[in-house]
Amino acid sequence: MMEYTHETVLLSTAADELNVKPDGTYVDATLGRAGHTKRILSKLTNGQLYAFDQDADAIAAVKADMDPLPANLHLLHTNFRNLKAALADEGVTKVDGILYDLGVSSPQFDDSQRGFSYRFDAPLDMRMDQSQSLTAKVIVNEWDFNDIVRILTRYGEEHFAKQIARQIERARAEKPIETTFELVELIKAGIPAAKRRTGGHPAKKTFQALRIAVNDELGALEESLTQALTLLNPQGRIAVITFQSLEDRLVKVMFKEASTAPEVPRGLPVLPQDQHVPFSLITRKPILPDAAEIERNHRAHSAKLRVIEKNAEEAD
Repeated sequence: MMEYTHETVLLSTAADELNVKPDGTYVDATLGRAGHTKRILSKLTNGQLYAFDQDADAIAAVKADMDPLPANLHLLHTNFRNLKAALADEGVTKVDGILYDLGVSSPQFDDSQRGFSYRFDAPLDMRMDQSQSLTAKVIVNEWDFNDIVRILTRYGEEHFAKQIARQIERARAEKPIETTFELVELIKAGIPAAKRRTGGHPAKKTFQALRIAVNDELGALEESLTQALTLLNPQGRIAVITFQSLEDRLVKVMFKEASTAPEVPRGLPVLPQDQHVPFSLITRKPILPDAAEIERNHRAHSAKLRVIEKNAEEAD
């Protein structure tokens, strides 16, 4: 197994925002290389921590690094969209906090054979769960032109989605598109030269879009957060670190909905004075890394942390 360095973004801040109780039950929904996992564990005495990851490499790396695993750490090899069912299998129905650190981890980006990065020539893969059949190669070579345009626009916010999809369509008619560098050249051909000179690497948006589509990242996040909100004990918290605008917008909207009183039907003679709002926003604006962290870790520059808390149940 290759060795990688990985610096966890907002390491102490995210764990602190969970308000960890030493005897509580917690979930790290995104194990990665266990940066946040270790920080939460350091705050527990007889509390329990359940850590999820769909990437078998991540599970294996953490088992090797932390051998022997602490007795109160439970590693669950599954997508966090299975949060409620996987915890139920462990006998857990309520928790005191859940942490999400979204996006691709440094080891996934830096492993040239995983196909996540436009910096390395590799097979078009991009799977976080390497047992699934859908890859970036399948999307690029088999999906309809309109479906490719849709994901590049929706998940990559790519202004030249149609032009890029047309380049892909022409190239794959000659031979299958196999590698990341082949795709990068097609992306460049689809973007006007003047536009390629600004705004970072020209393939960034397309690679983001393909990765999100391959792993159904937004669908999985929405499903998981919906379950997470139902799992919290009173005063329990969910903390979510996002790295791109689509994820942050989804978290912001879901947290706002959960912390807003339900609409009162029209025509009521008297408005209820004591409507119970089940959740409170801890962060009305996201917490951002400070300048020192951004300078130390360039992957932190786009990170945003949002936190919500379950309110105490109303007395009958």
